[in-house]
Amino acid sequence: MQPYELSLAAAAEAIHARRLSPVELVDSVLDRIEKVEPHLGAYVTVTAEQARRAAGEAEREAAHGRYRGPLHGIPMGLKDLIDVAGMATTASSRVRAGHRATADSTVAARLRAAGAVLLGKTHTHEFAFGLTTPQTRNAWNPGRVAGGSSGGSAVAVASGAATFALGTDTGGSIRVPAALNGVVGLKPTYGLVPRHGVTSLSWSLDHVGPITRTVEDAALVLTALAGPDPRDPASLSLPAAPYRPAAGTDLTGLRIGLPRTYYFDHVDPRVEAAVRHAVGQLEALGARIVEVDIPMTRYVQATQWGLMVPEAGAYHERGLRTVPELYQEDVRILLEASELMSARDYVRAQRSRTLMRAAWARMLEEVDVIAAPSVPMPAVGSDEETVTWPDGTVESVSDAYVRLSAPANITGVPALTVPVGHDPAGLPIGMQLLGRPLGEPTLLRVGHAYEQTQPARSLAAVA
Repeated sequence: MQPYELSLAAAAEAIHARRLSPVELVDSVLDRIEKVEPHLGAYVTVTAEQARRAAGEAEREAAHGRYRGPLHGIPMGLKDLIDVAGMATTASSRVRAGHRATADSTVAARLRAAGAVLLGKTHTHEFAFGLTTPQTRNAWNPGRVAGGSSGGSAVAVASGAATFALGTDTGGSIRVPAALNGVVGLKPTYGLVPRHGVTSLSWSLDHVGPITRTVEDAALVLTALAGPDPRDPASLSLPAAPYRPAAGTDLTGLRIGLPRTYYFDHVDPRVEAAVRHAVGQLEALGARIVEVDIPMTRYVQATQWGLMVPEAGAYHERGLRTVPELYQEDVRILLEASELMSARDYVRAQRSRTLMRAAWARMLEEVDVIAAPSVPMPAVGSDEETVTWPDGTVESVSDAYVRLSAPANITGVPALTVPVGHDPAGLPIGMQLLGRPLGEPTLLRVGHAYEQTQPARSLAAVA
């Protein structure tokens, strides 16, 4: 096994035991980037020389007994919405040409302090306003979409071009690309991970979180990220705490909610079969399966768009009026639509969210975790714009991909996607686990337990 193939936890153990040096690991991942990047386009920019210098410093620190923890010397990618001092933050947009960050975002500073090594910035759907990331290609089949908006981060991790990466999630933008590329993606509880220094799409829906190879890896990264920051008004005033899933697989007494409604409507039969089989595996580990009705489902997409579009329009008001021609057409149309929405529309969406949060809280009193598909279908072709369901319903690809992930953004609950197999074409399928606010330990426990029952996953063999 090459160093770039190691999970974060395995690489950290090897570095701590002095069986692997940060320089060897970073060089291996940079070589992998050079091999796969022409096929995949995960990165906006690769900072190879800076990464090698940082790896050398991490190696010297380790040699002198200054080990910073499990992220020491681990190579990572950051979505190109996340500020790093002295580096461009382009949001994969011509609007941001020439922009350069003057300070680290909170998450970048925390990862730097933990010893992680930055490889470069990964592509996003322009300003995170989309679900496909057209600049980037799926790690398992370059003819398919990568998913978005954190497509570059998911593809980098899935292909071995980063040991872990950060993404942002406003309507599913961590979980969608993670599911479509066969890796783990965690959207934390709203406010758990600070967003200071991260370009906003929709301030009341935005989250920052990790994309990793395993659930254990996600827990290690979350530990470095979580904690209060007064510069983010939504940041929760909770002390930092370690996240580590339990080593065992016993889920006895845990109640897993299986939706009767919404999450299995208009879903590819192969996705449904894979997720239901995975739920059966959780039941075999001792969990009790409880059928639940998802509340207020008819209002999900109207609420999501009713919040996101006006907030995005407000953020981009100046750019839309001064340089509209620099935006990609799909993003510009969505931003222009915000001009047509009234204050009453936005207030209705806020009221709907308040009611939805309360309804979800009542539902989550009856179960510990909800298990459902992460996305309704595997990665579609890069030129496909719509999907037609067997009953004749036609849905845009973006609407289809956001449909199952949006509830967690509206309600702010944590959500974790884990791979649960592939379809006959070899495309990954993901299962989404949703929990109570600050229920990350339970989600990580369930996801990790499931992983322990499965064969080790391989990287996408693109090149």
